[in-house]
Amino acid sequence: MASEFSVLLRRLRHEAGMTQEALAERARVGVRTIRGLETGERADPRVTTVRLLADALGLVPEQREELLAAAVHRTAPGERPDGPGDLGNSADSGDSGDRPGPGPVATAHPPDSPDLPDSPDLPDSPLNEALARIAEQLAHSVATRWQREEEHRQIHDPYPLPVRWRPAPEELTDHWANIRRLPAGRTHGPLDLCGRLDDIVGVYRRIPSGRLVVLGRPGSGKTILTARFVLDHLKSRARAEAVPVIFSIGSWDPTALTFRDWLTDQLTRDHPGLAVPGAGGASLASALVETGRVLPVLDGFDEIARGLRRPALEALNATTLPLLLTSRPAEYAAAVAETDVLTSAAAVELTDLTLDDLADYLPRTTRKGHGGDPSGTCWDAVLAELAEQPRSRAGDSLAAVLTTPLMVTLARAVYSDSAGQDPSSLLDTRRFDGPEELEEHLLENFTTTVYRPRPDHLPGGGPRPGVDVDPERARYWLGYLADHLTRLDTPNLEWWRLGSGLRRPVRALVTALAVCLTMGVVDLAVGAFTDPLRYQLADGAAAGLFSGLVFGTAYWFVFAARDAAVPPAGVRVNLKVFGRAGRAGRSASPRLVIGLVCGLAYGFGYGFAHGMLNWGLWRTGFPYALERGLKDGVIFGVVFSLGTGPAFGLRALLETPLDIRSAVSPTGLLRTNRRTITAQFLLWAPVFGLLVGFGADLLMGPLSALLGPLAWTLTAAVKLGVTSGLGGVLGYGLALTAWGQWLVLARVWLPLTGRLPWHVVAFLEDAYRRGVLRQAGAVYQFRHARLQEHLARAYRASRPPR
Repeated sequence: MASEFSVLLRRLRHEAGMTQEALAERARVGVRTIRGLETGERADPRVTTVRLLADALGLVPEQREELLAAAVHRTAPGERPDGPGDLGNSADSGDSGDRPGPGPVATAHPPDSPDLPDSPDLPDSPLNEALARIAEQLAHSVATRWQREEEHRQIHDPYPLPVRWRPAPEELTDHWANIRRLPAGRTHGPLDLCGRLDDIVGVYRRIPSGRLVVLGRPGSGKTILTARFVLDHLKSRARAEAVPVIFSIGSWDPTALTFRDWLTDQLTRDHPGLAVPGAGGASLASALVETGRVLPVLDGFDEIARGLRRPALEALNATTLPLLLTSRPAEYAAAVAETDVLTSAAAVELTDLTLDDLADYLPRTTRKGHGGDPSGTCWDAVLAELAEQPRSRAGDSLAAVLTTPLMVTLARAVYSDSAGQDPSSLLDTRRFDGPEELEEHLLENFTTTVYRPRPDHLPGGGPRPGVDVDPERARYWLGYLADHLTRLDTPNLEWWRLGSGLRRPVRALVTALAVCLTMGVVDLAVGAFTDPLRYQLADGAAAGLFSGLVFGTAYWFVFAARDAAVPPAGVRVNLKVFGRAGRAGRSASPRLVIGLVCGLAYGFGYGFAHGMLNWGLWRTGFPYALERGLKDGVIFGVVFSLGTGPAFGLRALLETPLDIRSAVSPTGLLRTNRRTITAQFLLWAPVFGLLVGFGADLLMGPLSALLGPLAWTLTAAVKLGVTSGLGGVLGYGLALTAWGQWLVLARVWLPLTGRLPWHVVAFLEDAYRRGVLRQAGAVYQFRHARLQEHLARAYRASRPPR
């Protein structure tokens, strides 16, 4: 049934002498959108769409007001408003600050894209349909991940702690005219944004700008709120709406990456399949960000390095993307004082838990029957003290501590979930002089409690390497990880950067040593069947030392000098050279050139050292040894160049991005990289060995004509091929891949020096299961920044456990 807006739009189009196609082209919206608006099938135009239509029709101010008013009046009570672009709260919703209408409910015709008030309806095209399908897959992946995370953190056991908020101080909020997207000259008033956890999506949809800042002191529930926002938003999300995705903004350096590029990188890291090139060569992750199909939920603005918060806020103000941002109040206020508030953003501040909240929650987290009373619990005495003597020294200190969900959950873990623990000890003023001591006590005892010995009769009980560890050792290793993150100034515990906390010269030397030993052993093992032991020992030492020098130098200049970590591969080996896998051929030519140059440099150096062995071992004259070294340098340089170049190019041809639906966990990404490196080794080692070995044999004839008679046999060719294939691939893998660096530094060097356990993966997975760590896509994070700070402080003040 045609509405007032439909009739009016059709009349104005006829008066302008336009067809539906002409209006769609001029307004840059889809023809289907125009047709749906005029027939009434699409009864939910956004403010932005209506304004684009008004501009395209060339309406005078009176006609523009009439069209906008018709769009507003079509929203009857109970219908779903347009979210952040809600006409009822927009520039045309009236001239006062009346409270907005009811929260969103489902309608037969969902809004085009309620989370993108600044993005017009995109023209219908196969590309848009493909991006919509990919966004659906992303939405499913995000929902699955955060649903599991909520369950793992026992958010609903027995029920979510109440998280409430009130409007933040006006000086931290932009002008309400900007938040409401009002035109010049319109009167306005503040929106009513008070609410609680299950209202967060409805509150967000009342904000026409789609920008909200959530402020809260440490442990006040900001992370719980972001997870609930994402899950509730996805439940009510229309197909064309943006997908809310949580990003830990603390890792962003706005001076190095633009905001959109950083979002793209984070999406690709957590969803490697989105690295697939789309139309125009850009990745699917970039296309989703650029078309506004991702709603950034930015958690932890306060975790950005102190000197980067101002440029970060300025960079956010340079974009018009809708977003939700969380921060501690002091850090956000300091950034605002240096520059400005977040443009067009409303702000709310989380409030403290009340005594009634504690009285409802804590007794339900533990067993009944305490002290002979069937309905009593261990918390009764504590809650009675807080209720009856709130002004006492003990009651006042404990009440101040138990006002945040973080401290309540820690108290629950230490006392409710542990047999034999009496929370009445928290009221002992001789042990705890004030709130600070109580908080430190809960933080310290949390790790002790979660690492208590596991009963053998429980599932997974019994000794397990890297899992059943002494609490003191566990605290020390966790402290090293916390201190590692503090030094890197990031909340993200990335397995491929575990070695980055070491000094750069140490990393380069350890890498060179690992390659040296590996190459020396391979050369010695292969040559032991063909050459005298005396010669082979010297040749193995020379090959190892030179390989270590070359790969160590390469690692230094490519990564260590820039203090960068080797990124994990977002590809896998695909034996289909043609078809989809063949797209990687675009990167084959540059890798071919790189392989030729690197092979020439390595081959000449190794060949020269190989030739000079005649002088060192057999005491031939130096001029002869020098001549032999130069000849061998040329021979090996050409051979390795012609072997390495094609091998590098073939590797590029056989790489294909991971599946679009692949959303990774930290250990999943590690396993994927291990499989990728193993597949590359099994493929590349034989190819490289054959190219080098048989290439050397074939080139001896032409090179003999140029350089004179050369001593060469088929046995020497086979030895060179096998040694190069095995040693070269292993050296490359150890020095220049993320999995190799993980193996050298995190699996060998750090455990060898006592800073991490030998079973690092098992330890990290177990810490996640125990609730010390949490997963954020492809990385781990500590359960809370306060816990990380506490463990890092304790580590710096401690000695390694025996």
